[in-house]
This record gives sequence, structure tokens and C-alpha cells, in this order.
Amino acid sequence: MRLPLAKLKAILRYFGTYTDQRFLGKTKLMKLFYFLDFTHVKKHGCPVTYDQYVNLEHGPIPSTILNLVNGAIEDIDNSILSDTVTFEEAGLGMIRMRPLRDFTDKDKDYFTPTEFQVLESVCRRFGDKNTKFIEDASHKEAPWKTTGLLDNIPYTRAVLDSDCLVDEDEIKMAVEL
Repeated sequence: MRLPLAKLKAILRYFGTYTDQRFLGKTKLMKLFYFLDFTHVKKHGCPVTYDQYVNLEHGPIPSTILNLVNGAIEDIDNSILSDTVTFEEAGLGMIRMRPLRDFTDKDKDYFTPTEFQVLESVCRRFGDKNTKFIEDASHKEAPWKTTGLLDNIPYTRAVLDSDCLVDEDEIKMAVEL
């Protein structure tokens, strides 16, 4: 993952500020990252986080980000995310994320204009939706459908979706840089 920690924290704040927190559990959070990265890939040829995605039963997950979130859930005081988010049991096995402060204009400076546009569009699309809705949406995407359980999901699989505006070579070049 080539994402600066400050930018990751800004993304977490954005998701926490602009999605309905009643539905912002760990599973939905992972799918928001998926749609952020793969929507940006489809429109602009490169991901935002560059994290490695893995195919799991409930949809694609960013492996490094998931490990950081799991670490924060297990021991927030010793987590590198301790100044950004908190996690709480929300019933029915849901672990809800809450930002410690809202997203600000200063946080916006971490993003390119296209990254911020996609971040906004992902939250508009899924902000008020529950986990099942976003999970089902991720299961309709070619990157998840064309890989097996526990397989890595290459960003180049985005070209298999009809809404992809770039070609495979553009994605390969961006990811390999």
C-alpha cells in the first residue's frame, strides 16, 4: 500500500462524517474502500490507496487497511488510528466505526480533485445504505466475480466491468509505477 497514513486517516474521517453511522460497521467500511479504489481505477486508471484487495465471502477487502482496522478494534490505545477513530459494539456482531472528529477542509487537501470527486460519489451512492446493500453491490462487480475465494483481486479486473473508461494497459502502468 502506497497510501500516506494522514490520507488514510482523512478517508476514514470522510466515511465517518458522510455516511450514516448506524450502518458504518467494519464490513461496510471495507466495501467503501473497495468502491473508492475501483471506481477511481475505472474512471482514471489508478487506485487511491493502492492496497491489495482479497476476495472474501462478504466481498472484496483491502488487506492492509483491514489489518490496521482490526488492530484498532483489538487495542485502540496502541493503534496508529487511535487519534482518528474509535470502534464500538453495535449489536448483532456489528462493530461500528466513529471518527473522533469530522472531516474538514484541511483533510480535503490530501486528495487530488478526481480522488475527492470519487470519494464524494461513493458516499452519495452508499452513505445511507446498509451493509447488505453495499455487499450485494460488490458481488455484482467483475473484480470480485472473476476471482476465487481468498484470491488477490488485481486492479486490472476493473476493465471487465462495462463502466470502465480506461484500458488494462493504463491500469497496469499506474499500479506498477
